[in-house]
Amino acid sequence: MQLEVLDLIIIGLYLLSTVVIGIYLKKQASKNMESYFLGGNSLPWYMLGLSNASGMFDISGTMWMVYLCFVYGLKSVWIPWLWPAFNQIFLMIYLSIWLRRSNVLTGAEWIRTRFGDGTGGKLSHMVVVFFAILSCLGFLSYGFIGIGKFIEIFIPWSYVGQFMPFDLTAEQVPYVYGILFTTIATFYVVMGGMLSIVWTDVLQFGIMTVSAIVIAGIAMFQVDADTLMGMVPEGWNSPLFNYDLHMDWSAYIPSVNDKISNDGFSPFSIFFMMMLFKGFFASMAGPAPNFDMQKILSTKSPKEAAKMSGFVSAVMFLPRYLMIGGFTILAVVYFSGDINAAGSGFDFENILPMAIKEFVPSGLMGLLLAGLLAAFMSTFASTVNAAPAYLVNDIYLRYINPNASGKLQMRASYIISASVVVLSTIIGLYVEDINSVLQWIVSALYGGYIAANFLKWHWWRFNGHGFFWGMAAGIAASMVFPLVFKETLELYYFPLLFVVSLIGSVAGTLLTAPTEEKTLMNFYKSVKPWGFWGPIKRKVMEKDPSFESNKDFKKDMFNVVTGIVWQSMLTLLPLYIVIKEEMGILSTAAILIITTLILKKNWYDKLPEEPIKVPENKEEKELVSAN
Repeated sequence: MQLEVLDLIIIGLYLLSTVVIGIYLKKQASKNMESYFLGGNSLPWYMLGLSNASGMFDISGTMWMVYLCFVYGLKSVWIPWLWPAFNQIFLMIYLSIWLRRSNVLTGAEWIRTRFGDGTGGKLSHMVVVFFAILSCLGFLSYGFIGIGKFIEIFIPWSYVGQFMPFDLTAEQVPYVYGILFTTIATFYVVMGGMLSIVWTDVLQFGIMTVSAIVIAGIAMFQVDADTLMGMVPEGWNSPLFNYDLHMDWSAYIPSVNDKISNDGFSPFSIFFMMMLFKGFFASMAGPAPNFDMQKILSTKSPKEAAKMSGFVSAVMFLPRYLMIGGFTILAVVYFSGDINAAGSGFDFENILPMAIKEFVPSGLMGLLLAGLLAAFMSTFASTVNAAPAYLVNDIYLRYINPNASGKLQMRASYIISASVVVLSTIIGLYVEDINSVLQWIVSALYGGYIAANFLKWHWWRFNGHGFFWGMAAGIAASMVFPLVFKETLELYYFPLLFVVSLIGSVAGTLLTAPTEEKTLMNFYKSVKPWGFWGPIKRKVMEKDPSFESNKDFKKDMFNVVTGIVWQSMLTLLPLYIVIKEEMGILSTAAILIITTLILKKNWYDKLPEEPIKVPENKEEKELVSAN
């Protein structure tokens, strides 16, 4: 075991601090549902931004991205567009504003403001709750796998097992560690809700930023740029590509070519265009009903929601890619021989923990491990908070016990949070690796989500029945298509998945009556979306001639394109710094400065000034006594 006493003390102090924060904030968080799930809409936008960035700086994703950077070099910065990573730009420019104007507690509750309380509204409400729970379970399982594989490298069962009355197989060990750390994360989020998550995330983001700078510094000190370039194929240090990657590792690590082939990202230009096509519609569909949406709804106002979403990209990418780049170049220079010896049996997702174990000195290792544990805990905790918000607010309080007292609501929140974690853990026991869960979440499940959620913002005639059938068709297809297209990357059958969901959406809409006019007018007047809202716009202006419609489509799209370039420079700059590529540093820094100035003038300075609103809930929440 590589951990010294100092490392264990640092990790222990971090874990203890999260538990203390949860206990300390329990009283304040348990006042009512708004306090528990949204922090009472009292938290500053920059804290929510740091919290959201911390939640996205997850350990499983970082392990995946280190492997991508090792294999694909700087071209790997495009692959996270599978999520798509640039959805934060759409949120920053306009969608967070639209969402926060709705003034609700959850994404499912938002559905009622768009489709009303009729049959269509109820159907759409149920299907979005189902999707929210399904996606949250997927993300929790994904995190569970990553933390288990990570910890196993540092604390071998051969060391722990001697103190245990039972023994485990090699396959069981990661799951035991996963259960341990998910239990700790569950405790502090169940106790403190959103307040606990945000305050803990701020602590965690600080730890991760220091960790990133430390590992980047170690890598830059130990690895010479010429040595690195002599151990990677031509083009590895460039983000540019032609029809295909032409990334040939034959002279260096032949097994990497097998990995590239198995990933299915070739031809890369087609793969890139598919990511861009899917990413555009996915981003315009708005955030999925998960922790990202909950952070937006937790802000004080639409303006702060936009600032929060922009702050996420501004603070997350530089430290994260410093860390990714540092681990990657250490692995390339020092692990190539070991990877060659392992051949096709090497698990590239283990590069991250192997690099920490090999290169980080005692003392600093404890800080790094605390930072990476923090990354896991942040993502896991935020997701644990999101799932019960839907089950409690949108199922329990709406259909089962609408008159539940405040104390009973909080008790239900605690029980449901713990139940969601147990169920996701059981699912995680049957999942083989991080990448398989990741690909299913971002390509299949979310592919079925896009069509209906794109239409809900932009087409007035789209109704609750269309939303239900579009989502139902998309979710069903996302379950069936992986079985039908077994050897095909999920991204490549996304267009078919999109078409199936689109047919369900349009057919369900046109075969049923429109949403009640009053609901549509209220939604359009409060949210002010652009798109195909002509008939509703005319009705609103007949009643209120002073109403000003949204004419910002061209400005928003220009800012989106500028923002995507800005975000891309934030990912490339730290990688160029770590590999000491001077021309790359200068060019990306120049583009970053120019795009920042454009966004300052054309986006930030034009954010709307609107009154602060706290979500209204139909049931009056009782204060929970200290006892």
